[in-house]
Amino acid sequence: MLTPQPMKHVRILSMREDLPQISLALAETESFHPDPRQPEEQQLAPLLDCRYQKEFQKARSRLDKIRQVIEGPEADLSEIRVVGLDELTEVNAWLGEAWESCLRHQEAGRELDERMRLLEEQQAALANFAELNVDLGALRGEKRFLDFYVGVVPSENVRRLEGALGLAGHLLFPYMEREGVAHVVIVGPAGTREAELGSVLSAAGFHAIPLPQGLDDSPGAIQAELDERRETIKAEQAELQQAVASCALAFRDELARAETVLTLAEPFVALDPAIRSSGSLSAIAGWVPARALPALEKRLADSMAHPFSLESRRPSEEERPLVPSVPVRSRLLAPFAMLVKQYGIPRYGEIDPTLLFTITFLLMFGTMFGDVGHGAVLAVLAWVFRRKLGRFYVFGLLAGGSSILFGFLFGSVFGYKTLIPAVWMSPLYNPILMLQLALGWGVLFLTLACVLTIYNRFAVRAHMAAVFGPHGVVNLTFYLGLIWGGISLATTGQFGLIQALLAGGALAALAGYNWFHMQAPIGEKILVVLIETLETVLGYLSNTLSFLRVAAFSINHVALMIAVLTLASMMGAVGHVLMVIFGNIFVIVLEGVIVTIQVMRLQYFEGFSRYFSADGREFAPLRLRRRAPAA
Repeated sequence: MLTPQPMKHVRILSMREDLPQISLALAETESFHPDPRQPEEQQLAPLLDCRYQKEFQKARSRLDKIRQVIEGPEADLSEIRVVGLDELTEVNAWLGEAWESCLRHQEAGRELDERMRLLEEQQAALANFAELNVDLGALRGEKRFLDFYVGVVPSENVRRLEGALGLAGHLLFPYMEREGVAHVVIVGPAGTREAELGSVLSAAGFHAIPLPQGLDDSPGAIQAELDERRETIKAEQAELQQAVASCALAFRDELARAETVLTLAEPFVALDPAIRSSGSLSAIAGWVPARALPALEKRLADSMAHPFSLESRRPSEEERPLVPSVPVRSRLLAPFAMLVKQYGIPRYGEIDPTLLFTITFLLMFGTMFGDVGHGAVLAVLAWVFRRKLGRFYVFGLLAGGSSILFGFLFGSVFGYKTLIPAVWMSPLYNPILMLQLALGWGVLFLTLACVLTIYNRFAVRAHMAAVFGPHGVVNLTFYLGLIWGGISLATTGQFGLIQALLAGGALAALAGYNWFHMQAPIGEKILVVLIETLETVLGYLSNTLSFLRVAAFSINHVALMIAVLTLASMMGAVGHVLMVIFGNIFVIVLEGVIVTIQVMRLQYFEGFSRYFSADGREFAPLRLRRRAPAA
């Protein structure tokens, strides 16, 4: 599980006419990752006849557009066969005709949606005048003798604004009040004291509401008209849906055939960048897992009509950055593999960190979130919402299970310490021991990370980096000597000669290596070596201390629940129950999020950044695309 799958570079020589059949065979095995590099044989060149690829791209584009309008059946892959250019051209032509029909429905749907959107905008604007029983058209436009202002003003300013407007010869009529805001109409003589009136309105917090075009009657009459128009649009949308359903029924068989043809044709198109040919001879290159090679060769032998040649070899050292890494395939590890992928893909030859990440993540999460009740809630929620969470629901189940396990160790059920006996102890009873264990966990984690770093570098033949590079053999020797000396100092009061020689000798070796491999003036060399040496010491110390958060959050989890239960004990019967319920919900949400972030932080920055290069290539084999059927 940790060691990467060995890969082999494969080159298949065959007759050019067999390329479609080869592509289907490779897609069925799902073990061939195409290699688009130019081959060493200069006589071979890319395919010049691209009619097949062009027809496929047009047909696929049309089918995807059609599926935006109508839903069709999935492909029928009960019979795997080669799709010729003539059949692909025929399907493409039919899809063009079908798209013309679907386009009319799509444009009709967009027109109805736009009409409904405009209608909703008018209704939203009308809501501002719902209580104003006047002809709205009379309030809009220029008037000869009167000016009208419609807008909103804070309710507490209405009286003061009414008095100020009265001095200016204007009248204020509130017609609706909602959420501390009054909707008002202001009427006054036209063209008099406009500057003074503007300053008064601004000081009172008045904001004008524009009267939209098309609202030229009383709000009640307009609303009735808009409701009628809404019903008309809904009826037209229902008719359009029926037309689309009829169209989908009429096109069902042909759409199924088109989906099948394009699915069978896709592997040949996807393989195109890796195909080279000369005359009637063609060559295909790619990467195949070593253990899948016999099955691939047998599948080709069973399906090919003409002789072919399959050559395989191990990747060269220069090719290692190009070799894809096969991801972990396990239902239990799938959600954790997704989190690893967020950081990057391991290089070929490196340790796949998924299993290690899963184990350490669950251990740290359970330690910081140990409670039988809280873990059960997480697990139950993950199971209830498993359809929405997809494969990620397993993450919730395992995280909840880890919390339950540590909850039994700590003897905690929804914060109560008396419901079950603690198999071990509560973190709050001996915080010093918890801090010591967290430091020990950090030392073990960092040591393992350095060991993986050393292994990965030796695996890719980077020997000097494995010994003298960051987190290499010399760094690990210094760290272990430093930890050994620290333990000796804490227990006996002395650092110890052997420990000092290990730590000091490792630092001296690092300084000497950096000195002789640096091209710079003497002064700059001294400064850089001193800074890098100091950074090594402080880095390992701070990285180790960073794991104290494992103990801190486990203690914090217990302390929060004690606070919740203490508050609950100060309330009556009903208040006690409500406080316990909502307090636990608060702790589950808050602590669950924070603990997950902290564990991810430790994994990414203290683990992955040491032994995980994250710049590899993911294994993406040729396969037949199977579309899930509609729900």
